[in-house]
Amino acid sequence: MTRAPPASCRPGRRSGEEPLTQHLVDPRAPRDLAAFIAELPKAELHVHHVGSASPRIVSELAARHPDSKVPTDPAALVDYFSFTDFAHFIEVYLSVVDLIRTPEDVRLLTYEVARDLARQQVRYAELTITPFSSTRRGIDERAFMDAIEDARKAAESEFGTVLRWCFDIPGEAGLEAAEETTRLATDDRLRPEGLVSFGLGGPEVGVPRPQFKPYFDRAIAAGLHSVPHAGETTGPETVWDALTHLRAERIGHGTSSAQDPKLLAHLAEHGIALEVCPTSNIATRAVATLDEHPIKEFVEAGVVVTINSDDPPMFGTDLDNEYAVAARLLGLDERGLAELAKNAVDVSFLDAAGKARIKGEIDTYTAGWLDR
Repeated sequence: MTRAPPASCRPGRRSGEEPLTQHLVDPRAPRDLAAFIAELPKAELHVHHVGSASPRIVSELAARHPDSKVPTDPAALVDYFSFTDFAHFIEVYLSVVDLIRTPEDVRLLTYEVARDLARQQVRYAELTITPFSSTRRGIDERAFMDAIEDARKAAESEFGTVLRWCFDIPGEAGLEAAEETTRLATDDRLRPEGLVSFGLGGPEVGVPRPQFKPYFDRAIAAGLHSVPHAGETTGPETVWDALTHLRAERIGHGTSSAQDPKLLAHLAEHGIALEVCPTSNIATRAVATLDEHPIKEFVEAGVVVTINSDDPPMFGTDLDNEYAVAARLLGLDERGLAELAKNAVDVSFLDAAGKARIKGEIDTYTAGWLDR
């Protein structure tokens, strides 16, 4: 297995560079940050497969399966995707999962998600997929793998967007789901070529992380990287558990890490990045308001942060919007946003040549924009 590099070699505040917060936005600046963000080459590391289904695709899938309670009218989905709390979000999310019933549904969803990512200049994405949710609904496991791989290859050929997979355990489904997800991720006869990491999602309350240690141990032994969700709706102890028991290399969300200075110091020292999803945290009530979001505390503590959209259509956002939110919360100009984009590339599981290519695109684009 490829191990994470030592802390001194990991990205964050790269050697010789200013911290992100040094790139302050001048309110008199004539340039439009939204326009800059729209064309900025990006990588996304925390975005869910089913949760990325656009209203158009959800409506089409709902029409295919009229026994579902999911609205077929895209306009009605706006109200349907209004969440009262995290538990309600999970309920709605699973109702959309239930629309994915055939390999053709899987292929359509995956390809269209890639199209939406490409529209936002996403050059590379690690898409979180929950195969257990599909195989338990009767989709043949081999057909499922073939569908996502066919869509991945078509997306790279047609859009230029490189997709890789994170197979995650739906925590609410328990150890049965953990066993099945691990088998699908580690069986050489089934494991898809694009698979790079292993995760854990779903509710955190009542779903302790240590119970999943044997499954993460097997996945890591098979060469996969560990990227569990933690500290989204529970305290920093869940992040500690993910680090200690699941050997996390990145943390999904990690929002409550700000409550523990020792944890922040540990994350910073070891170069363990947080996959931050600001709008998601507000939509699920994990954070009360954007102004209370701890992203600035993370950056000031030296923690590597990446910006992500999580389940964008469900939260009425996209990656461009999340970068705009980050620019406001962190006070970033174009150079600061470019550094933020490079953070995601640096802590991704893309190969070195691919990282260099995308970072070169970011630098060239930024220099050209500033020289206009």
